[in-house]
Amino acid sequence: MSLPKEVRRLLTKNQGRDSIIGTAIHHSEFRSRYDLLPRNVTVWLPPSYAKKRGERYPVLYMHDGQNLFDPRTSYAGVDWRVDETITSLVKGNKLDECIVVGVHNTPDRLAEYSISEKGIWYQKFLVEELKPFIDSNYRTRVEAEHNAVMGSSMGGLCSLTLVWQYPEVFGKAGCLSSSFYYGDNAVFKMIESDYSGKKKIRVYLDSGEDGKYDAQKMFLLLSQKGMRIGDDLDYYYDRGAQHNESYWADRLARPLLFFFERKD
Repeated sequence: MSLPKEVRRLLTKNQGRDSIIGTAIHHSEFRSRYDLLPRNVTVWLPPSYAKKRGERYPVLYMHDGQNLFDPRTSYAGVDWRVDETITSLVKGNKLDECIVVGVHNTPDRLAEYSISEKGIWYQKFLVEELKPFIDSNYRTRVEAEHNAVMGSSMGGLCSLTLVWQYPEVFGKAGCLSSSFYYGDNAVFKMIESDYSGKKKIRVYLDSGEDGKYDAQKMFLLLSQKGMRIGDDLDYYYDRGAQHNESYWADRLARPLLFFFERKD
């Protein structure tokens, strides 16, 4: 999917901001009944949230939440510019508004984002604890088709695992530069051995020079499982792109439009 010129212009206008655009609410030390470390959660509200009190919104859950909105908290001082990108696309009438839930990582990030015991607990934390909390405290659209997960690297692996295991909860996964190889290709084995039938999910895959063969392999595997590009599957190769937040920020509009593009 190539971005239209008018979308690229909208995104360029808002680059370089130092503070968060819009309203971000921080929930500190969010705890789980599972054996997981407490973590911070940042909830970003769309521009109209305070004014349209009868409106309910789709939700995008994103891993590595400290890297999304503010370069001061992000790894290496570069953030995903989630607030700028969504705000620009909404103002340009390209995107439906959505709530973003940034789930911060912990020192157990690798274990939590992988197919492991802690990974199973982390998924259950999101499904059984965090999502019900968000749905109870914010005006959300609770159905799976209106709830997406997204991440990069290990966060991309986790996002695909989540929608595959819980398609009745999360209906969309954005997987940027994903570490699909991790754990001896466990995610490939999981999907290959699943004969339960076509799942009602949408998946966005991409890569730069990092992991492009794994991304292509996953695209082919999901195609074999009945998913079709342009319908419930998308893939983008960003030639020359490196494995860092700056490049993921540059590509963010693609999965956003694949999930929440404004139709009217």
